[in-house]
Amino acid sequence: MVAVKPDRLTVLLCALLLGGCVTLPPGAPRSPQDPLERWNRGVYKFNDTLDRGVVKPVARGYRKVLPRPVRTGISNFLDNLHTPTVMINDALQGKPKAALSDLGRFLLNSTAGLGGLLDPATLAGMPHNDEDFGQTLGKWGVHPGPFLEIPLLGPSDLRDAPAKIVDVYTYPPTYAKSPWVSYGIWGVYLVNTRAELLSLDDTIQQAFDPYAFVRDAYLQHRAYLISDGKVSDDTPLVDPDADPGKP
Repeated sequence: MVAVKPDRLTVLLCALLLGGCVTLPPGAPRSPQDPLERWNRGVYKFNDTLDRGVVKPVARGYRKVLPRPVRTGISNFLDNLHTPTVMINDALQGKPKAALSDLGRFLLNSTAGLGGLLDPATLAGMPHNDEDFGQTLGKWGVHPGPFLEIPLLGPSDLRDAPAKIVDVYTYPPTYAKSPWVSYGIWGVYLVNTRAELLSLDDTIQQAFDPYAFVRDAYLQHRAYLISDGKVSDDTPLVDPDADPGKP
């Protein structure tokens, strides 16, 4: 792990603490799933500043330098590395057919797909599933808890945040002998993911309240994934702990 100098750490902590004191927009509706909104908005502001100053320019350069076929190969490779995590959570959620399909997908793409750069599994009719331990906890009935904006990592909630730690241990690059390989793959993953999201920037920035837009989109997307698509985009977000007898 790269050591952080004390002065840099102090600056980072000050930025987060000052951001945590941000005031709410006048007239903004309060979400029952966001009781930590003041803190979350401060962290969102910090993350957005870091994104604009560092991450977004790097992602733009990445997209400009690398042609689309190369970026597609990198995305395929990264998705293939994520497949063991998906497969394990398929099994934990009681989806044996999906787990076997993902195992076949991983083996086919790792061999005939040149280590995952190509995606023959999709052509063979093996669907690309998306599961993680946060979804598994949701399937097990664990309440998501309040929304949580994590420094550097972005939107999450009290259930998904610790689940990310479990996912790290099911991600093959974690066990690479060289930390340069492990951190290098993580770095490419972050830049590639950000590059794929560049097309959404205008939509977010044009929103009346970008923070609320990102928060609600995240919560809706997670609900959609955990319900296996049974929650539509038009389903309103409600507080699962709210008393249905109250208005």
